[in-house]
Amino acid sequence: MDSLEKAVSALRRGEFIIIHDGKGRENEADMVFLAEKATPEKIRTMRKDAGGLICIATDRETGERLGLEFANETLAKTSNKVIAAMGQMRMKYGDMPAFTISINHLSTFTGITDIDRAKTIREFGLLTKRKGGSGEFKRDFRAIGHVFLLVGRGLDVRRGHTELSAELAKLGKMTPALVLCEMLSDTGRALTEKEAEAYARKRRIPFIEGKQIIGALQ
Repeated sequence: MDSLEKAVSALRRGEFIIIHDGKGRENEADMVFLAEKATPEKIRTMRKDAGGLICIATDRETGERLGLEFANETLAKTSNKVIAAMGQMRMKYGDMPAFTISINHLSTFTGITDIDRAKTIREFGLLTKRKGGSGEFKRDFRAIGHVFLLVGRGLDVRRGHTELSAELAKLGKMTPALVLCEMLSDTGRALTEKEAEAYARKRRIPFIEGKQIIGALQ
């Protein structure tokens, strides 16, 4: 495992880090970088080397400022009882999901290309950095899109990659808007912790455990 200082420095430079949440939870490793530093090349790397869902993670404060609510809360309000009930089901490891809505920046075309997703992600990161509000968010983005937004529920409630990455950014005095992508294996499962660490070592990417972030906050 690498030090938090090394991970924070890499994030600040716009580089990748890898965060493993923990064996008592998903037991998965995510590739992570700052949203404001997004480029098509970084999205391509995530798509090819990680292979999971490319999302933006932010903190609860940003979510509230932009008027976001959790998807399960939105679904609970629908008159469709089937969808409302489905939205209240927890994950196998016990958590409620961090998902809100999915977005595209208005300047994008289909929204799914590396170029389009990088644009959406970068503009959201910059919006968060300047502490833009819901009016600016509504003006520049549309839903539903091709980049899912995740909002942290707080480490006292949930200790997922969303919360861990946002807290790490704040520890390093960076914008709490990060890009996450689960690292998957060609065998059809997630990479093991050792496999993800070996990938990181080979490419000189900082690899840290969620417990290191939690420990730094205590």
